[in-house]
Formats: sequence, structure tokens, C-alpha cells
Amino acid sequence: MKIQFTLNDQGVNAEIEPQTLLLHLLRDGFDLTGAKEGCGQGECGACTVIVDGKAINSCLVLACQVDGKEVITIEGLSRGNLLDPLQEAFISEGGVQCGYCTPGMILSAKALLMRNPHPTLAEIKEALAGNLCRCTGYIKIFRAVEKAASPCPEAD
Repeated sequence: MKIQFTLNDQGVNAEIEPQTLLLHLLRDGFDLTGAKEGCGQGECGACTVIVDGKAINSCLVLACQVDGKEVITIEGLSRGNLLDPLQEAFISEGGVQCGYCTPGMILSAKALLMRNPHPTLAEIKEALAGNLCRCTGYIKIFRAVEKAASPCPEAD
């Protein structure tokens, strides 16, 4: 079957088998390896991407389900050599250690910030609840998201 969708701000086409998972299409069809297969059951968040503004586990979504939609992977956040402010915050706050979970963490946080640029710590924790990290202890990750969040505008 043929599908068309927007991938990291570019229109793309793919010919896929009906059972192809989005994760496998991204990795094998487009050589975008930031999304990783961890558990393969949607429990770890290593495969997280953003589809139409929502963080999803690409290991649980058929590629045909993104036909006509917008998909953002970790590779799509930076602009040339310019990292997204969220990526910069993860680096500056030490929210990156082994790096396996980092793309999923960043994309889950990005989806949150896209819909809520001023999240509370509780909202950050809820948005990242589907992402497992064995290295950082989460505190540095939470700080990175707080740092990247837009400051609230001052009341005049």
C-alpha cells in the first residue's frame, strides 16, 4: 500500500506492507534511528515520536495510520546545527546520560510544550510518565523541561 505524510517538515511517500510498524518504517525506510525499539510493547517510551502534535509510541502504531498526518522525530527538532531549546536544556541540565531514552523523553516533553508552554512540575511528570530512564533519576530531566518552558509573560 502507498502512504503519504509529512515527516520532519517534508512531504514523503512510502510503499509499505499493511502490517509495517511506524517505528520500522522510520528506522528502515527513512534511516531515522533516533526512535529505538526498547520493549516493543509501548511501556518504555524509547520509540516515541510526535504525530499531529501528540507523543505516541511508534512501536504500537501501524505506518498506514500516519497517512496524511504530520510526524516529527528527534531528527526533525534541530534546524541545521541549531538545536531545539529543549535539546539544549537537556544538555545543560545533564538530562542526558547513556542517551537511549533521550529522544523519547525529549519528544514527549516537546509534545507537552507544544500544547502547554507553561507546564507545572506535575504536568511535566505526567507527560513523561510513559518514558523509562535507568540512568538519570529523572530530576535532571524534569529540570531540563522546566528550563525549556517559555517564561510566563509579565502582566502589564
